[in-house]
Amino acid sequence: MSHQIDFGIFGGDLRQVYMAETLLDKGYSVAVYGLMQSLSHKNCVPVSTLHDLFEMCKVLIGPIPMSRDQVTITANQDVSDLTIAHVAYQLSNHHILIGGNIPLPLLEICNSKRIPYYDLMQDENITIKNAIATAEGTIMEAIACSDRNLHDSNCLVLGYGRCAKVLARKLKALDARVTIAARRTEALAQAEADGHGVVALKNIKCILPSFHYIFNTIPSLILNQGCLELVNPSVTIIDIASAPGGVDFEYAKQHKRFAKSCLGLPGKVAPRSTAVILVTGIIAYLKERSD
Repeated sequence: MSHQIDFGIFGGDLRQVYMAETLLDKGYSVAVYGLMQSLSHKNCVPVSTLHDLFEMCKVLIGPIPMSRDQVTITANQDVSDLTIAHVAYQLSNHHILIGGNIPLPLLEICNSKRIPYYDLMQDENITIKNAIATAEGTIMEAIACSDRNLHDSNCLVLGYGRCAKVLARKLKALDARVTIAARRTEALAQAEADGHGVVALKNIKCILPSFHYIFNTIPSLILNQGCLELVNPSVTIIDIASAPGGVDFEYAKQHKRFAKSCLGLPGKVAPRSTAVILVTGIIAYLKERSD
């Protein structure tokens, strides 16, 4: 198979658009398919089918996440051949597959055909840097959705993983009073050492009414009906956990508790910065493979 183009990018959002621009600015040739907007760069090649992209390119870059429904490839365009099944059919051992949260069927194809793959969301360097955009986007959403300042407010952060740590630090810098609720004693100890209030997750019901903002980062149902009955009626709940999130959104809506699921924030609030982070990780991965 002859590969004339350095990188092939398919699907995605503005992050993929800026990734293409970043790679082009670095002197690489790029072919694109299913992007949300066209690129006028002389070394950018738009193609008309996924098959053409896979024929022309060895290194294939998909979106983050690669799929939201485990059927179609994430894209802001309705393109009939952007499906997991079609990508799996087109892949060969001449390719290198790159994307975020690569679905299990594609991982199985890669393993069976010995196709190298690089899951961007399994790279610790990328996920840590990605947490910055997520935290900033979360704060942006909170400010936009509330009639109260973050300054001098009571904020509850559910979980204390990568994103929660960055979010809590930025909230504290805005002079909010931050409490962390987590399951693991080690996480609570770290949060306390970082200067936050702490509470065991199992004990949050007794303190829920005192919070103006609640930020969930845990991808399992935490704020169920029993919890939502106790929150302040004017609370602002921002859920950044992976779908289906950690909030009973139907109950919240029925009982006029504001709760918003905010997925894919890096691609919405800082796509250019995020693209640079992703491209840096990809080039480092490919260099490591070639050494």
